[in-house]
Amino acid sequence: MAWLALIVSGVLESVWAVALGRTEGFSRPVPSVIFAVALAASMAGLAYAMRTIPAGTAYAVWVGIGASLTVAVTMLTGDEPPSLVKLLLLLGLITCVIGLKLAH
Repeated sequence: MAWLALIVSGVLESVWAVALGRTEGFSRPVPSVIFAVALAASMAGLAYAMRTIPAGTAYAVWVGIGASLTVAVTMLTGDEPPSLVKLLLLLGLITCVIGLKLAH
């Protein structure tokens, strides 16, 4: 259950990161609310997961999932230009996250 919470929290990290980029300095209410809710839920899930998963592993997996998804979303929406190098680096990051899970 802790791993599921950690994965969902990593996805929510991406949600709040993308929403933060769209708040325009918290002047837009909808992305600002999405940011706040996703941030709180992401932190709560991370805290729950850290009750049984070591902090270093949990944090690295959480950040890896969030960073990978954030870059992927921004490339898919056109906010960031895609490149082969970025895709290969994302694949490496995802491989490392899976490796941390398997090594646990």
